[in-house]
Amino acid sequence: MPEGDSLHRAARRLQVLVGEEVSAEAPHPRGAAVAGLVDGRRLASARAVGKNLLLEFDGGVVVRSHLRMRGRWSVLPAGAKRVGRPWLVLRGREHEAVLWNGPVLELERGRIARLGPDILTERVDGARLRAVDQRRQLGDVLLDQRVVAGIGNLWKAEALWHARVSPWRVLAGTDDEELQRVVNEAARLMKASLEEGRPSRAVYRRSGRPCPRCGTPVASRGQGDGNRTAYWCPGCQA
Repeated sequence: MPEGDSLHRAARRLQVLVGEEVSAEAPHPRGAAVAGLVDGRRLASARAVGKNLLLEFDGGVVVRSHLRMRGRWSVLPAGAKRVGRPWLVLRGREHEAVLWNGPVLELERGRIARLGPDILTERVDGARLRAVDQRRQLGDVLLDQRVVAGIGNLWKAEALWHARVSPWRVLAGTDDEELQRVVNEAARLMKASLEEGRPSRAVYRRSGRPCPRCGTPVASRGQGDGNRTAYWCPGCQA
């Protein structure tokens, strides 16, 4: 699933269209309603909030795009040849933004207000994690976008490994310094990914391979209501 750094990267690419009046088309019928609303409007801003891309157009129209597992935005020269049926095409004078497999494309109606602070743009106080049920496991809480926005399964696994904390640790058994260390690592790693490209992975999708730090085989199993796979080192993540 594209995580916060991917959405911020997409927002940066779309800056070439900001300030331009765009023509909109929807080769895929799922994008038709949005295309009809924004066609001919000026794109005032493109910004990421957590795992959401917000496109604000003149007239107060704000479109929310969430990519879930398979969606992606690309920016191409205007009129470039493409294969397939994207959900939405926004065409400016020289460039066009293309949304492929965009499972959530809708008018923003207050969902963003329910999100926690964006890990990439705001300093996150680890104490925020004390506001939820302290019986919850830390790895599960890191994916709760109402607590902290932008962290997905990849950065959950990598941040916890760098902080030397197990995803299975319950919040009640985690001290404040450890909570802050985990969110700081998530912010550091995701900012580095945004600016420098994604670094090599220590544990994510490396089940059975030796931990880069202690050599113990990396473990994995489903966690939380969504049964998202947690990856961790049983040897050095307590």
